[in-house]
Amino acid sequence: MTGRTTGLKAAAAIGVLAVALAACGGGSGDSDSSDSGTPVKGGTLKIVGAGDVDHLDTASGYTTVADSLARAWARRLFSYKSSNDQAEGSQVVPDIATEVPTTANGGISADGKTYTVKMRPGVQWNTQPPRDVVADDVVRGLKRLCNPNPNGTSGGAGYYKQTIVGMSAYCDGFAKVKKDDAKAIADYQNGHDISGLSAKDDHTVVFKLTQPATDFLNILAMSFATPAPKEYDAYVPDSDEFRQHTISNGPYQITKYVATKEIDLGRNPAWKPETDTLRKAYVDGIQVTEGQASPDAAEQQVEAGTADLLWDHAVPTTTIATMKASKDKRLGIFPGANSNPMLRFNFQSPNNNKAMANLKVRQAIEYAVNKDALAKIYGGTAINKPLSTVLPPGSTGYQASDIYPSPNYQGDIAKCKATLAEGLKEVGVSNLSLTYVYRNSSNHPKVTQSVADNLKACGIQTKLVSTTPDDFYGKFLSATAPSKEGKWDIAAPGWVADWPGNNARAFLVPLFDGRTCGEGSTNYGCYNSPTTNKLIDQALKAKTQQEAAGLWTQADQQIMKDAAFVPFMVQLTPLTRSNRVHNALFSQTAQLYDYTNIWLSK
Repeated sequence: MTGRTTGLKAAAAIGVLAVALAACGGGSGDSDSSDSGTPVKGGTLKIVGAGDVDHLDTASGYTTVADSLARAWARRLFSYKSSNDQAEGSQVVPDIATEVPTTANGGISADGKTYTVKMRPGVQWNTQPPRDVVADDVVRGLKRLCNPNPNGTSGGAGYYKQTIVGMSAYCDGFAKVKKDDAKAIADYQNGHDISGLSAKDDHTVVFKLTQPATDFLNILAMSFATPAPKEYDAYVPDSDEFRQHTISNGPYQITKYVATKEIDLGRNPAWKPETDTLRKAYVDGIQVTEGQASPDAAEQQVEAGTADLLWDHAVPTTTIATMKASKDKRLGIFPGANSNPMLRFNFQSPNNNKAMANLKVRQAIEYAVNKDALAKIYGGTAINKPLSTVLPPGSTGYQASDIYPSPNYQGDIAKCKATLAEGLKEVGVSNLSLTYVYRNSSNHPKVTQSVADNLKACGIQTKLVSTTPDDFYGKFLSATAPSKEGKWDIAAPGWVADWPGNNARAFLVPLFDGRTCGEGSTNYGCYNSPTTNKLIDQALKAKTQQEAAGLWTQADQQIMKDAAFVPFMVQLTPLTRSNRVHNALFSQTAQLYDYTNIWLSK
């Protein structure tokens, strides 16, 4: 694919460029965006890339590029402040909401299960005439997440079904509605309620939760929770017709959308600056030009000034090296939250007398991998940091630890051989040969060969199976039958969290909760530990973030003790910009610069 993808969708789609240089935790960005001079308004921000958004509809958009556009035209209750400081940029802040609800201000009930959110008056849709965004629009936006149309359903709906009372039952009923009938979709949506979601009045929304959730505001800050105007009832979600009739409540509105070719945004006359503390909206317009397949050619346009920013391309490694050497201030390197790639074990495989289910065998592989060499494949340790935990730095619950240490992360073959000998004795196998399925794109073949060489040095043979990125997930890792049949033993997928900071749920639940095993699961290979599952449950219902953090740490440590996978690295996000771009602030959810705060030199 050509777009960077986040979170749960990334599990199914990370590949060619999706996370080739995606974000990771580990400090503040080193870009100099503290531009001198007085900001000026005007001009068109020019962005160049290869592909289109996955979905333009905020109910279903699940890529970083879709999120970067949504910030400009589709405001939600909560968001994040764009900042080149990781800590500042990972905190939930009010957007349409008047404040962040707490128990102290009455926004969160004493039992942590009821959230009352007040909305700013004056945030308006660009309808004729303009009208306020109201609580019913928030309710409608969340109801749309479970629409039955496969092109418009939301990959993030699970977060809301897990937390909001009645959401799961509502979605089950919605699945039975005719998928291509806009009227049938709207009739179900308007004729059925979610018991835990209500509009108390025009500017107050009430959420009732199944249990306390210290990350519920993070979930509401995702683009999936964007309000939806009543006009959307006329269209099948994210249909071609929908994409030509988007309605904006942000500083910009979509003025032109040509699939796979161009997306233009212009000023929204209904936007009131006094209602928006997050967006300065300096530029008059934003133009995304697609169809630029070559990362090098796209980057050359940015360097020449005929384009201002890259869209879905990773910055070429040679460009990064050159700009770092010359201390070019147009290069920024930023943190985020990912584990990419990682080595997953197929616990269900019958191969080698079920060797992958043996702890000692898996621990041996932990010692074998040279993570320093893998970082070099992606451009070196300046932009890729070896990882030895589930959670990366910057995530709630992260605690530095390495229970399988090796000098400079280069692997310990002697320790691998000794541990492997114990494991093979327990399994009753004299020689171990593992089926290693890998993606035939980007750096994945090089990563595969490096790991295979490490395993060979330890005495483990590998049978390498090449596949496309789509088949990698769909026909191997997330498919139940091939996994149980032993079509793969090890594989190296990637993962990017759906939000920054308080995001342990977005790592541990989809990747390591054993109760999620099954067709389409992102718990690849079905690791299932009752101890880990219990810790996850306790963390999810914790009443304070501090309590949750301690439990997430314990779960992280248990997963590593179980050698459930081998974390390789966290990858930083390099970004470049043209000479005329000023005030380039990093958006941790979009993994790109925030278009709404950039100003351009004349």
